[in-house]
Amino acid sequence: MSETEAQRAGTLRARAEIDLDALRGNVRRLRELAPGAALMAVVKADAYGHGALACARAAVEAGATWLGTATPQEALALRAPEAGLPADVRIMCWLWTPGGPWREAVEAGLDVSVSGLWALTEVTRAARAAGRPALVHLKADTGLGRSGCQPEDWAELVGAALRAEREGLVRIAGLWSHFACADEPGHPSIAAQLSRFREMVAYAEAQGARPEVRHIANSPATLTLPESHFDLVRPGIALYGVSPSPELGSSADFGLRPVMTVSASLALVKRVPGGHGVSYGHHYVTPGPTTLGLVPLGYADGIPRHASSTGPVLVEGKWRTVAGRVAMDQFVVDLGGDAPPEGTEAVLFGPGDRGEPTAEDWAQAAGTIAYEIVTRIGPRVPRVYLNGSA
Repeated sequence: MSETEAQRAGTLRARAEIDLDALRGNVRRLRELAPGAALMAVVKADAYGHGALACARAAVEAGATWLGTATPQEALALRAPEAGLPADVRIMCWLWTPGGPWREAVEAGLDVSVSGLWALTEVTRAARAAGRPALVHLKADTGLGRSGCQPEDWAELVGAALRAEREGLVRIAGLWSHFACADEPGHPSIAAQLSRFREMVAYAEAQGARPEVRHIANSPATLTLPESHFDLVRPGIALYGVSPSPELGSSADFGLRPVMTVSASLALVKRVPGGHGVSYGHHYVTPGPTTLGLVPLGYADGIPRHASSTGPVLVEGKWRTVAGRVAMDQFVVDLGGDAPPEGTEAVLFGPGDRGEPTAEDWAQAAGTIAYEIVTRIGPRVPRVYLNGSA
């Protein structure tokens, strides 16, 4: 939904404003931090809740030449003609299961990840049926322990991929891996994974692999580990102006700006006496006569129930706190006797420019990470895109 469309629709119950100029600025900043590498804008999970297509377009406008998704379905949606993305933008997807849409991916020219022989077998079969080579990135498990080929199996996978390449069924477009602890400065696994990645790349290249790109750097590595940048960096959460770790620094420390602002209109303001229970279980009881404000957002919209009695909200320039439990569709704030009119804006989080809480504040309140706070904002909250045209 554009800003104009939202205005025509009248006052929204709630909205997530997505500042695409902020996203473009973040892409440019990340490119400055990794000047020798191409940039893949990771737009998986609907661009971490921000809207995949709008964010993909903005990222490409700002200089991203690759897009990254988890599932092939996410990637195919971006490759569809109606998405309107330039044909030369590379789109990679990495979360495959047996029987996945390999042929559709090959025919769409997607870059696909291969972590084991089963995936190589399926993608070569699809390439043979499609009559064109598949673009594959061989993934090495250098220590994260999720997807990726174990070092002891790497020779077998590389050998099979090279044979398939000689047959014209695949092109080894990339060699890659993923960090486990890049968001923890000084963690010993960082150097160990980098060393293992270099060894596994060197082996593949010694056998004849000629990848276009070697890549391991996620958001924290892009921000703080220039030695990990290689040919391509893959920032995700940093694109959206959220620091990957408070220990690394704030968004502002890295020159990044949060992209999402979530707000709602107060649905009800009412006076209540002291000793009044609030929300399920009466985990909050008013300490004296006060006013309560009803915020029409709940855990069905992605507001974490774990932030009951702790989540911060800005109303008329003052920080309020969730009073009692977050319910499915709504929660309450104690306004301390103030009586703003119904329809007054309640800002849950944003860049912090107006004194509002940030996604990191909500993460602290809920005992989680800021990634989860922005990504879980649900489809009942309309996305309103600001600065949509470059």
